[in-house]
Amino acid sequence: MGPQEIRAAVSSAAQHYVSHPSEAKSEDKPAKAVLESGLRVRVEGPNSWAVITDMPHGLGGGGSAPSPGWLRRAAQAACEATMIAIRAAQEGIELNSLELTVSSISDDRGMLGIAEGVPAGPIESTARVKISAKNAPVEKLRQLIEWAEAHSPVTDSLTRSVPHRLHVDVQ
Repeated sequence: MGPQEIRAAVSSAAQHYVSHPSEAKSEDKPAKAVLESGLRVRVEGPNSWAVITDMPHGLGGGGSAPSPGWLRRAAQAACEATMIAIRAAQEGIELNSLELTVSSISDDRGMLGIAEGVPAGPIESTARVKISAKNAPVEKLRQLIEWAEAHSPVTDSLTRSVPHRLHVDVQ
């Protein structure tokens, strides 16, 4: 879709949810992980969607696919870039280029459970945005990016405590 179609679709969805707020809350599409072999995992979703992960050789994996941690960064980068594109379309800003890189710093001792108090996940995350647009001043682009990051569902889920429940079925 082009910017005008994106703007129309987002506007239509927003108007619908303003009129019918009870319909805005829904269950997200689940992801089911199945261990294939070693540390290689196939994650399946609806519509035959699938993603393969593996760990690097140094952690016992085969290094045949991205790690789950890299996919987390990829999801965040893709989500923020998507939200920037959505907001640009809403604001009538024509993007020439958009590149978003998410990096993080982790302490693997947490993941391996060998150091008390060290978190298993990243201890720091950074998003770097390169953007250009034909018809927008720098300050307008900065505001657009800040809005997009504040409304990115993936970034929000990573920066806000989200209740999590674990159900175990031992067979």
